[in-house]
Amino acid sequence: MRHWSIVALALAAAWPQASAQGPAATSAAPAKVVVVPIRAQIAKPELFILRRALKQAVESGADTVVLDMETPGGALDTTFEMLKALEKFPGKTVTYVNREAISAGALIAAGTDEIHFAPGSVIGAAAPVLATGGEIDTSMRDKIVSYLKARVRAVSEGKGYRGQVISAMIDKDVELKIGDEVIKPKGELLSLTAQEAVKTYGDPPLPLLGTSIQDNLDALLDHLHGKDNHTVMRFEVTWSEKAAQYLTAVTPLLLGLGLLLLFIEFKTPGFGVFGIGGLALLAVVFLGHHVAGLSGHEPWIVFSLGLALVAVEVFLLPGTLIPAITGAILMLGSLVWAMLDLWPGEPVSFEGDLLVRPLANLVSGGLIAAVLFVALLRFLPKGGPWGGMILQSAVGGAPDAVKPLHGAETLTNRRELIGREGRAVTALFPSGQVEIDGLRYEAKLPMGFANAGSVVRVTGTGEFGLVVEPLS
Repeated sequence: MRHWSIVALALAAAWPQASAQGPAATSAAPAKVVVVPIRAQIAKPELFILRRALKQAVESGADTVVLDMETPGGALDTTFEMLKALEKFPGKTVTYVNREAISAGALIAAGTDEIHFAPGSVIGAAAPVLATGGEIDTSMRDKIVSYLKARVRAVSEGKGYRGQVISAMIDKDVELKIGDEVIKPKGELLSLTAQEAVKTYGDPPLPLLGTSIQDNLDALLDHLHGKDNHTVMRFEVTWSEKAAQYLTAVTPLLLGLGLLLLFIEFKTPGFGVFGIGGLALLAVVFLGHHVAGLSGHEPWIVFSLGLALVAVEVFLLPGTLIPAITGAILMLGSLVWAMLDLWPGEPVSFEGDLLVRPLANLVSGGLIAAVLFVALLRFLPKGGPWGGMILQSAVGGAPDAVKPLHGAETLTNRRELIGREGRAVTALFPSGQVEIDGLRYEAKLPMGFANAGSVVRVTGTGEFGLVVEPLS
């Protein structure tokens, strides 16, 4: 379709009168182009940006993806993931070296169909080094370099001298020679300017690495698809998306903390800060992957259904277990679903590594929740919000020192306490215990929390105790 568009434009320019006098011709639709910024160090955030952009490009039926590249390099494992992602795009992939494509940037550029340059831009120096910038052990370096060169040959087949050029950027012991001309001798890494990259060699003459030099990105798009014969979606990354991309790196920790807080909420009276915090952390797990382009809205629906079934078990059909077990399975399954890496238009296959990372995150989160819960039981002070789990007094030490609660008091008698003042003997988060005239009562704040020892006043009664408000 793209080649036909260019031919049609050329014919229209050559024979304008024939076009004007003939019947109305049907023109091809403008090409769809997605521009993706790769403007920082190659790391997980850049990977997530590229993956999400490619998925949107697939969904929108884009013809071309252009990487607007300016990077000093970065992590090798992330580079391989980005190359794998580029292979999934069915259309044309193009790199525009806006200023520099060094190290990992050169490898990613080599994985695209065409490489174009801005004036004065450079590419090269792709030898692997440690994250600190130091040299890798010689034997390990030889293994990595050999593997990199093989990968480059695989992605550069049928692309002129590209495989030889990138190999010379990776390995200083490679001599780059075309015909009788030695372009890079042994003993140094290859780096190229824009002019050097587009210089032609051989017979028939082929450019060394680059396809063309274009003044800016708009000029490149006109060169690729013709002026006014394309639509452009420039992929923008906001600060909030960046933050969400970083949060995906700590998904197991967030998942573990969220499950722990929800467990504590179920073990304490009422609904308060632990439940809100747990739901908020799980929301971050969902939203973080959604922003990164790894899930849609379906996991939310499954999670909500599971939560509803658990609520049915707790509030309507206690002891039946079936709704709770089914709900728990749906909730855990939705968490795994939210972390699956699914590509639009491709059949879902559970082979390979599709489930490895989501299940590892889920198991890691569960283990973190279990370890933190054991630590809470063992090391944190007794009483307060833990009163529902630990049978000791927050103020008196041994269990036999606890004064009896007036749980057998009638609702009428408890109403007689409205307006009376007392003292919180445990922290109220928002539920706990208060003491009035030497006797303890279960009590709850309408909202917020109060520390042990706070003065409170009874404002009403509830099904399970007093309703109080803090005075200090």
